[in-house]
Amino acid sequence: MIRHLIACALLSFPVALPAQQPSGGPPRAPLITQAELVQRLSGTMDSLAKRGAFSGVVLVAKNGAPVWERAYGMAVHARKLPNTVETAFNLGSINKLFTQVAIRQLTLAGKVNPDSTISVYWPDYPNQAIAKSVTIRQLLGHRAGLGGHIFGTLPGRPRSSIRHNRDYLALFVNEAPAFAPGTRQQYCNACYVVLGEIIGRVSGEDYYDYMRAHVYGPAGLSRTAAWAVDSLPANTAVGYTTGRDGARGDAPLKPNTDDLPGRGSAAGGGYSTAQYLMRFVQALREQKVPGGPPAGVGIAGGSGGINAVVEGALPGGYDLVVLANLDPPSAERVARMVRAWLGGGDDN
Repeated sequence: MIRHLIACALLSFPVALPAQQPSGGPPRAPLITQAELVQRLSGTMDSLAKRGAFSGVVLVAKNGAPVWERAYGMAVHARKLPNTVETAFNLGSINKLFTQVAIRQLTLAGKVNPDSTISVYWPDYPNQAIAKSVTIRQLLGHRAGLGGHIFGTLPGRPRSSIRHNRDYLALFVNEAPAFAPGTRQQYCNACYVVLGEIIGRVSGEDYYDYMRAHVYGPAGLSRTAAWAVDSLPANTAVGYTTGRDGARGDAPLKPNTDDLPGRGSAAGGGYSTAQYLMRFVQALREQKVPGGPPAGVGIAGGSGGINAVVEGALPGGYDLVVLANLDPPSAERVARMVRAWLGGGDDN
């Protein structure tokens, strides 16, 4: 099951579709100085890595300039390749943020009405009851009630046979709804797969091509993509998992490769580096990404061997990216600590 954190401000951005506004006002004062932050991070991260509780990259920037960046652990154990600050990691559900931006772009261009149903943009959607009753806004807000899930396997085929966003449809499209659209909110990966296909149909571009040209491109994210798992670029981390929730910290790890689909979707599973995600936050601040939300975003993603967090506009003008190739909450734990130290939340 994907674990997730989407800040209320971020979730409301594509659903309410407010006018683009820069994050306003001076940043809140942090509770500690930059020197104290660096000292705490260095000591804490060294300790977590030494006991095997963290493997990945942590990057902290202030006013757009990096102030602390460090890599820990191994990217590929079998080849004894360490993580570096330029290692790419699986982002899990962070890709939903990029999909939201694409829908907002198409909305602002007058090509999508968030209150129209799926059927307006996808007349031959295989489940007509869903197509005629679920709106784009409900898909964005996890209120569509789509049944099924995207973590299964196609009959008689390995998980690696899923090679495109549209391939995920067979895992859920004919399932009965879990609830009447709009009556509840329930985290919905299938909703974002559908949104990805709508992006392709409305734009006339393949989903992955659209994201590269209109979302990643304006932000300069040349090393961000949903790469196929059997053709990952050099210096890409393999995820390592205990294979179960609640396992002891010293439980044996195994690569998550066999658990992954052949390629990520509009709901998650793309790759990027900490440096490029920080570049994306700065591009949002500078309004370089059409349809982008304010820079004060908070979103996380995770599953077995995957945990990633992006936090923008923390007190003191800090931004934070934490990428880990271990099970949750390896990255989320670090993000909670940093937020608490700066006065942006507690560390529970």
